[in-house]
Amino acid sequence: MVLTRVRRTLVMTAAILVFLVLAGATYQGVATALERRKFRHPGRMVDAIGHQLHLSCSGAGSPTVVLEAGAAGMSAAWGWVQPRVATVTRVCSYDRTGLGWSETGDVSYDPAAVAPILNALLDHAGEHPPFVLAGQGLGAAFSRLYASRFPDQVAALVLIDPPAGAPRQAAANSTRLVNASPWLARTGVLRATRTISRNAAGLPAPFDGALRTFLNRPDHLTRAATELSRWDQTVALAEAAPLKDGLTVIRVEAEGPNRVAFLTDRANAATAAAAVLDAVTRTRNGH
Repeated sequence: MVLTRVRRTLVMTAAILVFLVLAGATYQGVATALERRKFRHPGRMVDAIGHQLHLSCSGAGSPTVVLEAGAAGMSAAWGWVQPRVATVTRVCSYDRTGLGWSETGDVSYDPAAVAPILNALLDHAGEHPPFVLAGQGLGAAFSRLYASRFPDQVAALVLIDPPAGAPRQAAANSTRLVNASPWLARTGVLRATRTISRNAAGLPAPFDGALRTFLNRPDHLTRAATELSRWDQTVALAEAAPLKDGLTVIRVEAEGPNRVAFLTDRANAATAAAAVLDAVTRTRNGH
């Protein structure tokens, strides 16, 4: 009798769990379909070594500023910065392979390949150097790698929250969460709890909605987790990458050492934008 009750309880519990998973997956699927229609890419899709990447440019003038988003970020993460820089010069943000609106491609992730892919994207899009490269967090490491690989194309480098190593426990916690996030996203848990997407709060519309959307998408989060898993390697490559003599390098702290952080605070974003515009001015003055 007791065994029968236990068996019945287990069966009912399993049935409830299956129902919740299916309901969550349905919720995730419907919400994603609606968001695809609402948040269409604002830029253009450009071929870059065999797959399409999303590139969004605005403003006019030289030098062109190229923005490299941080871990789990995308072009929308520059929602405060890009419009401000665009009032002074041309500025482009993009989504790295597998992030945001960009395609995943067929080649496995290699942090050393980010720079050549970006170079191909800018070339195919008809964007001309000299570039002022500005990257935040992990994006700062990628920007330095680009400046080292293509020194003649980079006039200045702006490193926003350059990765110097977050506290070990904080880094482990953020990495662990992003690693689990694709599975949580598929069942609708992330969307329901806003565990990661709340990090987009503070950006102006429609950038906040676009970033929030992809922070609930398993495809975007899968690529983000892959990038985070190679964090130490990427930072080591960047630190070892030589820069050309005389290159203007500006470092600025904005959002702090967290591995997954976006320029959502307006004051912090203004600080970052001011650093970028300083680099533009120095480039124009020939410094």
